[in-house]
Amino acid sequence: MKPGARNLITDVAGLRVGNAADTSVKTGVSVLVGDAPFVAGVHVMGGAPGTRETDLLAPDKLVQEVDALVLSGGSSFGLDAASGVADALRAAGRGFAVGDQRVPIVPGAILFDLLNGGAKDWADTPYKQLGRAALEAAGTEFMIGTSGAGTGATAAALKGGLGSASVVLESGLTVGALVAVNALGSVTMGDGPEFWAAPFEMGGEFGAKGPGHHDPHHEPHPEARLGQSTTIAIVATDAVLTQAQATRMAIAAHDGMARAIVPSHTPLDGDLVFAAATGAHPLRDPVFDALRLGHAAATCLARAIARGVYHATPAPGDTVPTWHARFG
Repeated sequence: MKPGARNLITDVAGLRVGNAADTSVKTGVSVLVGDAPFVAGVHVMGGAPGTRETDLLAPDKLVQEVDALVLSGGSSFGLDAASGVADALRAAGRGFAVGDQRVPIVPGAILFDLLNGGAKDWADTPYKQLGRAALEAAGTEFMIGTSGAGTGATAAALKGGLGSASVVLESGLTVGALVAVNALGSVTMGDGPEFWAAPFEMGGEFGAKGPGHHDPHHEPHPEARLGQSTTIAIVATDAVLTQAQATRMAIAAHDGMARAIVPSHTPLDGDLVFAAATGAHPLRDPVFDALRLGHAAATCLARAIARGVYHATPAPGDTVPTWHARFG
């Protein structure tokens, strides 16, 4: 395996990502959109999720493809971001055909960033506008770190962020990950700069610090209240997958979250992974290629989580330091 040309989820051909942010509010939105509708699945392992249209991603439901996936800050207010994306897609003629109407299918998930030092005294939430702006900005190149849905994110005692990574398998299939890291748990080991994801790093993409020392007797004591966290992610591939296979890839990708955040999937997080498949290349071996896709998705997600925190940048009013500010 090796990283794709951009080391971004958009190394999966036919996918684009757009970011939009309100720096005064310290929040933002990220949108993954396809050149055409794509198969999608989802799996939730956190205890406090916030979602839109995830039930229809079950393999037994009528709709088998989606037009876009949305990651947003703002807690439940941020679910409006997907409405802005849906409005813009409908205006462009995109969506599931029902008679003479088009209904864009836009599942989304949110994280909690309401207590991060930004101005939240809005009369009307900014998220619908941010969703539309993120879609308009969609392209194959995009910023990670303090950008999009990761703008106001935190990760334990560090600033969180938006991360992405990709890998190309020996079979030629490509896998990528996009994640907004807003975790209750820590992405680094103890009091040091080493990332939990260090064993999976490729090419010094998050500092090449190597593995640190883990104290097996350490018990976490997170200083957070109910609902003030959540890491939300998308993993994608150019393989032909059914909705059931995409769901299985999302399940496998949660291993990457557990490798990069300690603890993860807590009762106070809404940890969630979407999976997307553009269907450009068939699986040569439906069993073992699917296995390798799941492993690659987990590896990409672990790397993307570390990259999101590593690339975070400071902003006025931050309540926690960035990785670079703390460790240099």
